[in-house]
Amino acid sequence: MKVNFKSYFQKQTDAAPLAVFRMLFGIMMLFSIVRFWANGWIETLYIQPKFHFSYFGFEWIKPLGVYTYLIFFICGLSAVLIALGLKYRLAIIMFFLSFTYIELMDKTTYLNHYYFISVLSFLMIFLPANAYFSLDSYIKKVSYKQVPKWCIDSIKLLLGMVYFYAGLAKINSDWLFRAMPLKIWLPSKYDLPFIGNNFMQQEWFHYAMSWSGMLYDLAIPFLLLYKRTRWFAFALVVFFHVFTRVLFPIGMFPFIMIVSTLIFFEADFHHKIIRFIKRILPTLKDGTSIKVKNTYSLKKQKIVLPILGIFFTIQMLFPFRYMLYPSELFWTEEGYRFSWRVMLMEKMGYTTFTIKNGETGTTFVVDNTDFLTSFQEKQMSFQPDFILEYAHYLGDHFSAQGHENVQVFAESYVALNGRLSQPYIDSSVDLYKEKESFNHKTWILPFNDDIKGF
Repeated sequence: MKVNFKSYFQKQTDAAPLAVFRMLFGIMMLFSIVRFWANGWIETLYIQPKFHFSYFGFEWIKPLGVYTYLIFFICGLSAVLIALGLKYRLAIIMFFLSFTYIELMDKTTYLNHYYFISVLSFLMIFLPANAYFSLDSYIKKVSYKQVPKWCIDSIKLLLGMVYFYAGLAKINSDWLFRAMPLKIWLPSKYDLPFIGNNFMQQEWFHYAMSWSGMLYDLAIPFLLLYKRTRWFAFALVVFFHVFTRVLFPIGMFPFIMIVSTLIFFEADFHHKIIRFIKRILPTLKDGTSIKVKNTYSLKKQKIVLPILGIFFTIQMLFPFRYMLYPSELFWTEEGYRFSWRVMLMEKMGYTTFTIKNGETGTTFVVDNTDFLTSFQEKQMSFQPDFILEYAHYLGDHFSAQGHENVQVFAESYVALNGRLSQPYIDSSVDLYKEKESFNHKTWILPFNDDIKGF
């Protein structure tokens, strides 16, 4: 077994799939940044708000006022360089840092696919994606036909994990046996041609979508790996992501996943893409002065492989950290983020805050609109770490204004997946005294139901 394991990391494979993946990744990221900028979201999400919700341990990462545009510019420029394969190593590092900084600036904008891009770009730092069909190879006048096989397999593994873990997360009683939250979301799509009235209102269709979504996520990595089912699997990928894009406003993510799955195809398919690009851009034809070598030797592979081993171990274990907490995951959301749990909840809340003088007992109620945007208030209303951070912000704000013996109490009601709303936060607990940590938040009131599953 040891010999086989060692020989695997010595295997080489055609470099074309990695080169095409690099180009498509850079192009998709550029479109994402341009789209974000063009829609004015930099201003509305990062510059206009008075307060930004931070990730625990990353409170120092904040928007930089008007200079926030510079971070997005660096990210977009890095995406261009990645697509061209120009100064690739520097470009992918700058992209990872700038994109991850953007992701961490405000927890309100958290999405699974933002996390996916950060994780994927970190992985790509260690891959020789510019070894073939890149401006780097043109400038250095050296191109490599083959790269280590594990480089391409590592991307396949990460994509497979995203799908498979998303499928595991759907094996829960709300998703499979109550068709929640699709039973809430789909009827609102009544205006879609043909299917709006004929299918979206039917309960059997809600269950069919729930079960097929779970089976799709669990099966698609294996169908893509097997050559005989690959084209069928890719057709499913296109249909699934286009359909979900029609139903839900999830931005570029469906298209990113569609082009990413192309890496599962054989090298001949990717060479056809490269030949097509060369035909429409004749200046990219191989020059006679470029020296073509058969294999690319990764100089620091003995260092890179242990790093990626730790990386994938974390990716495999981190989604299961919720098991360390005693309460219902969907209710407390302790361990929910960064675990490939995609669109599993319809959660709505209403949370008000009371500022109290601990000595005199005088109180007043906070108007959340004085401090938060409507989007921020909505996200804060049902997520406990948001509630705690906002409570501390209010406590600091009113203490700085001269209020004495400040205490902060919250009254909160939350509805989960179609259930009636119920009290969420212990209103007798002074949240200003509570500290954020990885420990269980005992001031979250118990969930009065049970959700079975992963």
